[in-house]
Amino acid sequence: MNISRILSLAAAFVLGASAWAGPIEVSLAGKGAPIQPTMYGIFFEDINFAADGGLYAELVKNRSFEFPQDALQGWKAFGRVEVRDDGPFPRNPHYVRLHEPGHPHKWTGLDNEGFFGIGLQEGATYRFSVWARVPDGGSATLRVKLINPASSGEKQYYTREEITVDSREWKQYELILTAPQTDPKATLRIFLQSRGTSVDLEHVSLFPTDTWMGRPGGLRKDLAQALADLHPGVFRFPGGCIVEGTDLATRYNWKNTVGPVENRPLNENRWEYTFQNRFYPDYFQSGGLGFFEFFCLSEDIGAEPLPILSCGLACQFQNDSPDAHVSVSELDPYIQDALDLIEFANGGTDTKWGALRAEMGHPAPFHLKYIGIGNEQWGEEYPEHLEPFVKALRAAHPEIRIVGSSGPDSEGAQFDYLWPQMRRLGADLVDEHFYRPYEWFLSQGARYDNYDRKGPKVFAGEYACHARGRKLNHFYASLLEAAFMTGLERNADIVHMATYAPLFAHVDGWQWRPDLIWYDNLRSMRTASWHVQELYSEFKGENVLKTTMDGASVSGAEGQEGIFASSVIDGDRIYVKVVNTSAELRVVPIRFTGLKKGQRISGVERVRFTTDKLYEDNTLDAPEQIAPVRSAFSAIPSTAAERAAAEGRRPGPAEARSRDRSLEVSLSPYTFDIYVFELK
Repeated sequence: MNISRILSLAAAFVLGASAWAGPIEVSLAGKGAPIQPTMYGIFFEDINFAADGGLYAELVKNRSFEFPQDALQGWKAFGRVEVRDDGPFPRNPHYVRLHEPGHPHKWTGLDNEGFFGIGLQEGATYRFSVWARVPDGGSATLRVKLINPASSGEKQYYTREEITVDSREWKQYELILTAPQTDPKATLRIFLQSRGTSVDLEHVSLFPTDTWMGRPGGLRKDLAQALADLHPGVFRFPGGCIVEGTDLATRYNWKNTVGPVENRPLNENRWEYTFQNRFYPDYFQSGGLGFFEFFCLSEDIGAEPLPILSCGLACQFQNDSPDAHVSVSELDPYIQDALDLIEFANGGTDTKWGALRAEMGHPAPFHLKYIGIGNEQWGEEYPEHLEPFVKALRAAHPEIRIVGSSGPDSEGAQFDYLWPQMRRLGADLVDEHFYRPYEWFLSQGARYDNYDRKGPKVFAGEYACHARGRKLNHFYASLLEAAFMTGLERNADIVHMATYAPLFAHVDGWQWRPDLIWYDNLRSMRTASWHVQELYSEFKGENVLKTTMDGASVSGAEGQEGIFASSVIDGDRIYVKVVNTSAELRVVPIRFTGLKKGQRISGVERVRFTTDKLYEDNTLDAPEQIAPVRSAFSAIPSTAAERAAAEGRRPGPAEARSRDRSLEVSLSPYTFDIYVFELK
């Protein structure tokens, strides 16, 4: 017995483990299914203040004074402030008039609280802008401050600058403010400094100058970078349930999110009224992060855009009456929205919507290939509504791949009804959703092994491990997601896309958890689940390699000791992913079969993702406490003849002929390992 095997057995004995599992056999006799470039991606929905207050870097809440219950919600007015509704932007008609306060020792102005405060970073610069005019002519001075209203010092403000408004016509003015110190919960304050005059203000805005890709009015840099670092192949947006709306009047309408940001109308967020236990009556969508920005972000991070559009059904969870939905006979405007979106994304600059794209700064097409119709709809209503979309899209754009839905459940009556309907309608992909507990993920390793290979492909569009009593993100949940994903990878011929959900959550504004990335106004944290997604994407490979244990897929089945595994090949590199979901150390032989004469294989690297903090995760204060560890892995698998010689015996005839190569790896309890090999 060789020394490595003796040491492995000794380690297993010390831990009280059941030492042996496997062997895991990886066949190199031929490449399996190609892995789609879209295999691992991201899904954005404006939940948990993911857009305004999150990825969209705007720091001012209710910047256009359009919140319906109170036009000054998010603001504190002092002096003489009047809200008016005949402003320069037809779809955002409200603005404020700051009047002379009427006394030499009084002041008129506004404070804005931001989204759970305004985050300031020491030394960072911020671009303040406002559309303004002096209605009676002349000029007026505005003093703009970033303040700490709870300051106990001699002054509340950190910094201040002034703007002179010098026109009777509406114009945009801007200035740069530099923060002298860090404050995650500052306030913006605006004074009317001049006396004897009034000034009108509309679309008051404050952005960090250091945004993603340096774009003014763009995205929060650390959050966008966290998406880019996932190497996503597909980007699904803008939802999710917000696509449906609590009612059709508040569904997400992409046409309201393009064009100048000043004229994009406010929309009520479907999550505003959803949870009484965590209630946010000021949760709206400014539209600043709209479809143009989503397409640009897709391009920036190298992901295929996958927009989802309303099929004319409002959220069925929130609406029991058929009257809440558009009838099939009245779907034409919704279908036209889908056709117009394709023109916006792909049309020439001589088309109506292609011209708008060019006017917004992107004359080249976005090369849209996919479109989703509907989200988690169910019942007969959904295929009835989907069918006319499919007919219209196939007639006008046969090149576009259509994504349908299997409803909100991972199995059951609605799931079983909708899959055949998606086949009947000829959907290209079917979007499956599953937020499920530990037991489900442990039992679903072979979920796709027996799916029908004919007809639509699978898009695992929303999934996350939800533990009863442990709704916070934690490592063990991410480990089970990693185990489940071996089944996605092994079945790459049928599974073409997969996205974890939800993506973002503000620590002060969440309503749903777990989530992939958490943040406050200045910091962000990538969860253990984020690391699992990143590892699968980084080590995605080009083709599946058949990987078995005793002739069966390695899916945590009975007798496999809690082991899940999959393998892929990428040029001359082989990535073997192995997940040990058990509490015991496992010594697992990995055997490579089907090598050609003269081929050799050697270890290059091992990535190990494990922790003794099983029910914990990273935090904003300790964002890297749970992370993969990479190390050199120089092991060379041995042949049967070499193993016999190491044991001091003569190899048998079969051993002497075999080109198979094996090595043993030790899997720590609760670990996700990736072994990188080079084939020569």
